[in-house]
Amino acid sequence: MATAKKIDKKHITGGETDGGITSSYATKDGVKLKVPYSFMGTIYGKEEEEAVLAAMKQDTLTMGPKTAEFQKKFAAMCGVKHAFAVSNCTTGMHVCTQLFDIKKGDEVIVTPNTFIATSLVILKEGAIPVYADIDPKTFNIDPKEVAKKVTSKTKAIYVVHYAGLMVDMDPIMEIAKKHNLLVLEDCAHAPYAEYKGRKAGSIGDVGVFSFHSLKNITTCGEGGMITTNNDKFAKGIEMLRCMNLTHERDAGVNEWKFGKITCKKTSPLEYWLPSHFDVNDWNGHWGNNYRMNEIQAAVGCVQLDKIDMLTEKRREIGHKITAGLKGIKGITPVFEPKECKHVFHLYTVCVEEKELGASRDQFMKVLYEEEGIQTILHYQPTYHFTGLQKMGYDPDQCQNANMFFYKREMNLPMHPRLTDADVENMINGIRNAAEKVRTKK
Repeated sequence: MATAKKIDKKHITGGETDGGITSSYATKDGVKLKVPYSFMGTIYGKEEEEAVLAAMKQDTLTMGPKTAEFQKKFAAMCGVKHAFAVSNCTTGMHVCTQLFDIKKGDEVIVTPNTFIATSLVILKEGAIPVYADIDPKTFNIDPKEVAKKVTSKTKAIYVVHYAGLMVDMDPIMEIAKKHNLLVLEDCAHAPYAEYKGRKAGSIGDVGVFSFHSLKNITTCGEGGMITTNNDKFAKGIEMLRCMNLTHERDAGVNEWKFGKITCKKTSPLEYWLPSHFDVNDWNGHWGNNYRMNEIQAAVGCVQLDKIDMLTEKRREIGHKITAGLKGIKGITPVFEPKECKHVFHLYTVCVEEKELGASRDQFMKVLYEEEGIQTILHYQPTYHFTGLQKMGYDPDQCQNANMFFYKREMNLPMHPRLTDADVENMINGIRNAAEKVRTKK
């Protein structure tokens, strides 16, 4: 087999940005790409531009009328009572971790096949992520493995709807009910996805969404949303995402004493007394400024108006790729259960080394260097990161997740701007690369 060209790290454009690999996968290594991996997950048009300019002319530029509109539209889309815009998905999950009163020593069961953010919000509160292995077919957390991980210290289950395919939620909710656990749905990949007719973010106690530039709908690069049907949680979310501010203080009371200071209303019109807001803890937790601005929300409103079209484009592309890859020995296309509506945030192809006669890495090199198809990997098992290894996590746990990342998976370019020619190039490239790695051995 031909020796692959060594890629100098200085040629990775992502390394030249403040976001590093979280903001670009572009390279400068001389490889001529037919289908590059894109960091823009949606389609922007004139409507978004007009919405931005209109929002910039408002008197309120943060948490104003466009945010309220975005929240209302999003709640309706998900079929939930409440939706709260936040600065991003990670901050939204941090709010919910505090909301759940997760403290030092508590255990939270979570998938290892996810971005670090899902575990980071648990670690930030001094709690312990406990990793349950994934289903090798769906790549989602396996409910049977979750059940094995429950202990007297378990307080919650955090599921991630990987790639846009929802987790098998009914058994997850049964486990949670049996053990009195809370459930967070990390819906970063899954806006508009469905499980047995129910939308992502509507089944667990809370759902949290991402509007990062890679995602199916985006709000100028960053943004997030929390959904819930729990009225009490709704009050906590409002406070924790905005510095524990509350506008409720002693309803009907017209006089307040603060040490030697007395504030007294003489008229109900004196709205400024004793102050226009109060600050209080939520279950002993203190929040932060995790608000969304009006420009982001305005773009989000337009994106929601397009979500049917954006989702159908992704699904059409995903199904075309699946059909085109069927029958290629050693290549496993995406599996979509009948009870689910996959929204194809990612298109994950699995390489089965024994059937193909070559490793996943050998296959990726040929696909990239000779066929011009740029693929990437998601996600290294969280417990393999240096910080968690220093904490003593077993690197050999969750064998399905380990095998998935290091031996099987790769993600094709996937966004709604892909053309028929792009799709054909990817299918043909995979077919050609599969033949090449067999003959080059």
